[in-house]
Amino acid sequence: MTREEVFAGLKEVIGIIRPQTDISRVNFETELVRELAIDSLSMMLLALAVEEKFQMRFDPAAPMPTTVGEVCDTVLNAR
Repeated sequence: MTREEVFAGLKEVIGIIRPQTDISRVNFETELVRELAIDSLSMMLLALAVEEKFQMRFDPAAPMPTTVGEVCDTVLNAR
């Protein structure tokens, strides 16, 4: 799976978690909290949805990603 494929899947997940988000404006540098207004509950829902979609698990000891690109990289590194 490529980074672009993960990115496309992640945008789908973001569209479900944050339906008011203009997905066309999301890029690798988009900040989850500041730009997408992902709060703690939304972050947990996002993490669970990403884990399910990509059949992976976030390392609970690792810091949470702060950008869309970091989420993509975490998914790729976990596979």
